[in-house]
Amino acid sequence: MEKVINIALPKGRLGEKAYKMLEELGYGCKGVTENSRKLIFEEGNVRYFWVKPSDVAIYVERGAADVGVVGKDILEEYTPDVYEMVDLGFGKCRMCVAGIKGVVPTGDRTLRIATKFVNIAKQYYASQSREIEIIKLNGSIELAPILGLSDVIVDIVETGTTLVENNLEVKEEILPISARFISNKAAYRFKSAEIDAMSDKIRDWLATR
Repeated sequence: MEKVINIALPKGRLGEKAYKMLEELGYGCKGVTENSRKLIFEEGNVRYFWVKPSDVAIYVERGAADVGVVGKDILEEYTPDVYEMVDLGFGKCRMCVAGIKGVVPTGDRTLRIATKFVNIAKQYYASQSREIEIIKLNGSIELAPILGLSDVIVDIVETGTTLVENNLEVKEEILPISARFISNKAAYRFKSAEIDAMSDKIRDWLATR
């Protein structure tokens, strides 16, 4: 008998795209895409629940979910102890350093960086042996250099439109980002057949795209 697979999906466009893929692969579940206040949806051998994107990795790492879909940015920032099974290739964007257009911060003083990706920023600049000051913000990161709060920002760039509209530009690209299919390590031991089957179907599906 197939074991039930608990799947954590991120709320928003990324999760909706991931669910559509899984539905096409035979893992559909009634009610998942309906507007309701339900938190858990179960049908056959799958159980879905929607969570905040940054929480997916926590649910998977802690075993509340067997598998999940999460952005590479979250994996790099929080380094959860999970298996990264498949690069899904969608939800693509870039983690970048950005700042005022045409302005190059001098290297003779501490670089002030506004970001919510503190660990990614620290690791990136540590590799350059650059002295930095982190200013942690949770929203409207682009405002920081405009108002003189920081020299640059470290943030996700998708289209770059927001940067252009605010006289900002990408200075450096840190890493490419895309959605990843991840698995809890203990769950993989006990449900390896089911998780491997799901991973293989995903890879086959991606190969046709």
